[in-house]
Amino acid sequence: MNNAFFFTRLQYESGDWDVDQRMPSNLLNSLVEYTTLKVDTRENIVELANDAIFDCPFCYLSGHKLVQFTKKEKENFEKYVTNGGFVFVDDCNHDIDGLFAKSFERQMRELFGDGALKKIPNDHEIYSSFFEFDDGPPTTSQELNGWGDDLVHEYLKAIEIDDRIAVLYSNKDYGCEWDYDFRNKRYYKIDNTQFGVNIVMYALTS
Repeated sequence: MNNAFFFTRLQYESGDWDVDQRMPSNLLNSLVEYTTLKVDTRENIVELANDAIFDCPFCYLSGHKLVQFTKKEKENFEKYVTNGGFVFVDDCNHDIDGLFAKSFERQMRELFGDGALKKIPNDHEIYSSFFEFDDGPPTTSQELNGWGDDLVHEYLKAIEIDDRIAVLYSNKDYGCEWDYDFRNKRYYKIDNTQFGVNIVMYALTS
């Protein structure tokens, strides 16, 4: 892909992996707008069970439903993140008691052990890797509208390997928050995809 950054969505056999379909193009537009990265503006979709994942610098996994990885999906997920890969996982239910959250977290316990998925402090470097977010993860309209568990999640969780985030996990539903045509950003007082830029820049530089 001409050495340009490309966004990869992970396709897994269980659940609904193909949610928030406009989000990737919107985030990629923000990378073009704000950074000097060379960016491929097409979304890349790769099956988690496919070894092509190991050529991807940044992966995204989301959904509303059950997450039950196959044997090969488990093997690839673990190998990818333990060898320097980065996966941003976003719960479209924004619900800590929802099916996606419970089943995904169970997969992480099976792969990395109890307690591997931990809250990260709100002064973590990911909140200052490009834009400054002094209060930690920005709140989404999904939370403020009282959907999901009717909570504002004041933290993100992560699995850290070798002192860097390898799996960033959100119950805040950033995917739906950023799921609009990038040309409509001009209607927003504050561009809410800026934190997405931070996530990508952290993944590429940490």
